[in-house]
Amino acid sequence: MELESTPLELLDPLEVSHWLSAGGPAEKIFDGFEEREGQIDLLQHICTAFNEDKIGVFEAGTGVGKSFAYLIPAILWAVKNKERSVISTGTINLQQQLFEKDIPAVRRLLGIDFKAALMKGRQNYLCLRRLHDSLEETDLFDEEKEDLYTILEWSKTSETGSNSDLSFMPSFSVWQRVNSESDACLGNRCPFYESCFVMKMRKRAAEASILIVNHHLLFADIEMRSAGAGFEDIAVLPPYKRLILDEAHGIESAATSFFSSSVNRFSFTKQLNKLYRIRKTSAAGLLYTLQTLSSAEESLQEAISLIQVIKTRLQDMEEAALSFLAGASSCRLCEATVSRATSFIGAAELLAKEIASLCSSVRNLIDGINEEEQAGQCVWETRHILRRLESAALVCKNFGEWADRSASVFWVEKHSLEKGGFYPVCYETPLDIAPPIYENLFEPIPTVVCTSATLTSSSAKRTGSFVYWLGRTGACFAEKERLLCAEFISPFNYKQNLLLTVASDMPVPNNDGFQQTLEQTIVRLIRSSAGRSLVLFTSYESLQSACTYARTILAKEGIRVLKQGDDDRFRLLETFKKDATSVLFGTDSFWEGVDVPGESLSHVIIVKLPFSVPSDPVFQARCENLDSRGLSSFMDLSIPEAIIHFRQGFGRLIRHCSDFGVVSVLDKRLLIMPYGNLFLNSLPESKRLFDSTETICTSIRRFLDI
Repeated sequence: MELESTPLELLDPLEVSHWLSAGGPAEKIFDGFEEREGQIDLLQHICTAFNEDKIGVFEAGTGVGKSFAYLIPAILWAVKNKERSVISTGTINLQQQLFEKDIPAVRRLLGIDFKAALMKGRQNYLCLRRLHDSLEETDLFDEEKEDLYTILEWSKTSETGSNSDLSFMPSFSVWQRVNSESDACLGNRCPFYESCFVMKMRKRAAEASILIVNHHLLFADIEMRSAGAGFEDIAVLPPYKRLILDEAHGIESAATSFFSSSVNRFSFTKQLNKLYRIRKTSAAGLLYTLQTLSSAEESLQEAISLIQVIKTRLQDMEEAALSFLAGASSCRLCEATVSRATSFIGAAELLAKEIASLCSSVRNLIDGINEEEQAGQCVWETRHILRRLESAALVCKNFGEWADRSASVFWVEKHSLEKGGFYPVCYETPLDIAPPIYENLFEPIPTVVCTSATLTSSSAKRTGSFVYWLGRTGACFAEKERLLCAEFISPFNYKQNLLLTVASDMPVPNNDGFQQTLEQTIVRLIRSSAGRSLVLFTSYESLQSACTYARTILAKEGIRVLKQGDDDRFRLLETFKKDATSVLFGTDSFWEGVDVPGESLSHVIIVKLPFSVPSDPVFQARCENLDSRGLSSFMDLSIPEAIIHFRQGFGRLIRHCSDFGVVSVLDKRLLIMPYGNLFLNSLPESKRLFDSTETICTSIRRFLDI
């Protein structure tokens, strides 16, 4: 599909809203359809954003029906104007829901022909070449052999090659052997190019009017365009001029994650092993293939020697990095810590230097190959590996220049190894992500629609304000007349259907007795709702301790306690939905994206207010940056960020108009701290009870009729 610069046919907001109005097509097609005032209002605002090239920032409460409100204008615009619309979501799960459920429903409603495509990161797709290479390398004792052959049989009938379509969940190590990777892709040199699942996916995307992606893939595309690809040609995605960001509350986090660079032992060893490895008693790797083609044979031994040196230097850097951490799980390189980082910085710089020497040696080997053979697969793949190694080495080199790179945060984090022990990961993260988001997303794309149930946040000055989100994402840099901000209230009857409780007899979270009291109180609350609870934590350590205690008590009462990490997230949620009395303990990612309508979730228990950990290196640096500019990091970052996260957790309960239940908060700071009202005022009006745990448990049983 090609974009045409012909006069645009604008959308008539009143005409478009007729599709979802009482007496309109939706009422005739969908059973139980009811007109929603907020949905129609949102749809009309989105039409305006398309017509007038605006940045639309729209908070749509749960139940407003935002998916239909943005899909209908996006599809009509794409069909009328031959302009592709890209819809980006925070999770693959929402991508799947849009593509498999919502788009077919809208297609049926509109009765018009259009193409839609789903794009995920290439690591989600099978690489047929890597699969066949892995099968050739297997031997009689390869434990993964059976799974590999199962994937092979599946690949013969799969239309997409996406791991979500597999009938079983292969282990991480198995999928890592066969999934598509950009640095391993041979493009049209690949013998499987014609049947490549990634190429097929890209072909479908190029023909589509509506493209469903996730935020990570979107930023990969944005990065390539900002590096010179522009917005008129294909980059990671085909060209587009209209963008819808669903779950837009997560944009800053997604951009921070994408634009961070990291290195660890696997960054290096994976690439080094492609060049040279010893398997059993024989040596192999691309270096030997290069040697057979090159006149510079002497470079082979030099490169092999350097690889051995690099592995030693890598080990030295790891030991120095772990020493720098001094027992902490993470640490930022800054004025306060640099005195103990000398060995680590020196080891990182030395590693970068040895990598540069290796790359030079391997390039000498390549230079000895005649020009015709340099176009071959082996040379092409080796050059990819060298670029990867040099990118990793650059991060190491930048650690040595941290004081001159004030726009970045340099930090180290400790990770566990499967067989025991730890290894460090070194990160370089942008300090302020707002300017690049504005310059590369909001400024060049004519229409950007941002929507979520949680975009506004209370502050010391205003309640229900978009100021925090606009500032963190860079949308604040746009001209005022280009910004279109609006709130659309949830139609759900929170006043009647939700009871919010806060236990006034809980100790404050920094009290020594908090964890013990917390564990006992959680069990009492779960009993009061006969299970059917989602318990949200801010610390995995606290979750594990509370879960162990709850299981010893509740197992005897027939209440199954599920815990994040016990199984794949999707299967865990499915079990929770099907087992009506079960409870689920989760942290971080379970505060959002959990959609369990009905009685299986009648009680959400929020253990603590979700403030970021003060010692988190990036958060710490961003706080210092705000304070240095005369702002308040607590009121301008900690509070609004926590409020948005808190509202996400609160929103897990009422997912349907008939849902009914309780949200219990065990953090007494809501009642005793001045900022408590900012959190409470950010929630919809409901029944409220701030009292002792005993009174609350009695009231919950009465409210839920147990």
